[in-house]
Amino acid sequence: MIFTARDKTLDCSARPLIMGILNVTPDSFSENGANYQPDVAVATARRMIEQGADLIDIGGESSRPGADTVAAAEEQARVIPVICELRKSTDVLISIDTYKASTAAAAIAAGADIINDISGFHRDPAMKQVAAETGAGCIAMHMRGNSQTMQGLTDYADIIEEVASYFQETIAMLTTAGVKNSAIMLDPGIGFAKTVAQNLLLLRELRQFQRLNHPLLIGTSRKSFIGRTLQLDDPTDRIWGTAATMAWSVACGAQVLRVHDIAEMRQVCDMTAAITGAQP
Repeated sequence: MIFTARDKTLDCSARPLIMGILNVTPDSFSENGANYQPDVAVATARRMIEQGADLIDIGGESSRPGADTVAAAEEQARVIPVICELRKSTDVLISIDTYKASTAAAAIAAGADIINDISGFHRDPAMKQVAAETGAGCIAMHMRGNSQTMQGLTDYADIIEEVASYFQETIAMLTTAGVKNSAIMLDPGIGFAKTVAQNLLLLRELRQFQRLNHPLLIGTSRKSFIGRTLQLDDPTDRIWGTAATMAWSVACGAQVLRVHDIAEMRQVCDMTAAITGAQP
């Protein structure tokens, strides 16, 4: 399965692809602002690439439950210097994690290849035009509401079918706007407007999303549903729980895994691929 992003192409069927999480924020749920300074963020990204990251996802606004919104100007001040500096030294695909069209456009002009929109390209009406005009790859995530309201919006009649329908509508919206079908990747939004039980169900039934014929990204790294399942309050203690979800996701056909712990999850995903027959 091929994924296109501007002038780059990713073969998503060759081996599991690792996306490194780079939060350039003072309030990230897991790193506690460790990469808030641009020089530190760039150094972290380079280390991720050395450890086996295939993509780097850069975000300037925390999307954890209850997080405050950040103005576009502040968000861009955080991420653009990092993207510019990183682009000078690597051809690895760079993703901008934003739901704001102005930030996406600025990031792509600075060298980003992919727009990773937690709102599935629905919150900002201009976002789909930015994607179509620039040829950027699109990662469309499922969620309801926003960071302040999403955990109160977990009432689903059939979460699998409702997420699948959301994806079908989003794919139609993006392709109608001029986005290439090959430029669309899907993320079921683990932890976004879902209960612990619903997150586990989405993972259990992950194979059902293969029918949509788009690359599937899974982001479970260090998330609270792992902490609640294993009774681990500190996100940095959740690496082994994360590893279990990564192995399961690869076995169920996920092509891109969004993680904090690059070296460890590179091994987990490659070993799982070897067992299931898709050699890394």
